[in-house]
Amino acid sequence: MSPLTSPHGRGGRHGHPGYGHPGAEGEGPARGRRGRMFDQGQLKLLVLHVLDAQPSHGYEVIRAIADLAGGDYSPSPGTVYPTLTWLEDMGLAEALAQDGGRRQYRITSEGRVQLQSRREHLDALLLRLREGRRHALARRAPEIERAMENLKTALRLRFTDGTPDAEALHRIAAVIDHAAVEIGRDAGGSARAAAEQLP
Repeated sequence: MSPLTSPHGRGGRHGHPGYGHPGAEGEGPARGRRGRMFDQGQLKLLVLHVLDAQPSHGYEVIRAIADLAGGDYSPSPGTVYPTLTWLEDMGLAEALAQDGGRRQYRITSEGRVQLQSRREHLDALLLRLREGRRHALARRAPEIERAMENLKTALRLRFTDGTPDAEALHRIAAVIDHAAVEIGRDAGGSARAAAEQLP
């Protein structure tokens, strides 16, 4: 069984159990700004994926994973560094000391073997992250941000002189509700169009 998926794994040279390294985000539900992000073992898989691309310092691993997620999620140093230590203990990565005491990590040959054995799971995870990144970037599109700021400004100005009467409140709510319905319909139409293009 792969040490990336075993509930116990083999002990590392520091005596940590293979899957119970304290604080490692891959061991349980990872939590970013929107809550649960990764299942068990997925953070380890992502870290190995980053190291397979190039040797990296811990902060570079954090930045790479945040970029994969589109900026909506960033793993904390308190989860990434214990995960790097766990990978080193398991012989899946090695640390190279550099000037200033910083440690740069790189994947080992055993790490590449384990990464390849989990390729299907990695591909599915990366696909999910790409989809999430696409949605995150869309939410931050200048056109959307401008429209949202316009709405907030209009509401703020409308309520500057006090609360409108009940009839005005109903009209404002109806306008916003109508916009929400139209946005939902547009999303549904886009999904259907994309589905129709599938082979």
